[in-house]
Amino acid sequence: MSNELLLILDVIVIYTCVVLFYRYFGKIGLYCFTVLATIAANIEVLIVVDAFGMEQTLGNILFASTFLVTDILSEVEGKRAANRAVILGFLSSAVFILISQSWMLFTPNENDWAAPAIRAVFSNTPRLMISSMVVYAAVQTFDVFAYHAIWKRTTKWFGDSRRFLWLRNNGSTLLSQFFNTFLYTFAAFWGVYETGTLWNIIFSSYVIFIVTSLLDTPAVYVARSMADKAAA
Repeated sequence: MSNELLLILDVIVIYTCVVLFYRYFGKIGLYCFTVLATIAANIEVLIVVDAFGMEQTLGNILFASTFLVTDILSEVEGKRAANRAVILGFLSSAVFILISQSWMLFTPNENDWAAPAIRAVFSNTPRLMISSMVVYAAVQTFDVFAYHAIWKRTTKWFGDSRRFLWLRNNGSTLLSQFFNTFLYTFAAFWGVYETGTLWNIIFSSYVIFIVTSLLDTPAVYVARSMADKAAA
């Protein structure tokens, strides 16, 4: 199966999971998904692939799903709930750093076969996850702020708080992802890849984030519809 098809399937499956987590577990389900996505994305980002004619890291779609989560929470649960998801994502990364690095302290048994692979994968995890923690907290906090700022402005201009969901969803996410792409790539991979590769990663990552931001809009509408039916 091609990388391109796998990425398309990733978007469909991951965004569907976000909606289903909200459908069956409410905001608690979205909090759980945030924890899962932030940890998994920081492992998956170690893999570099070629797809759609671009060099890119994996993890972009999973990370984009955390913006979908905060946008759904902002829309149907409020700003406080969205900021709580950001805090959970931040703390999850911090705890995972401590846990994963504790594995490196143990002396493997002579019959162990997994330790070399684990060390190879997680030896660079502290830098990646510390970079991710700082950037994640900053850009996600900005995303929640921008979402509600756009919402407040459009409500004032047009007198309808339900209109322009697509604008606050995409506007806040695209702005946030621009800052995220640049800051995270250089913080996490400076000195690991050549400068040309870094710019390729920035370009391809932001292109992916543009696409994933546009594709997550139906999911936000579906989540709002679910919340409306539950409240009726």
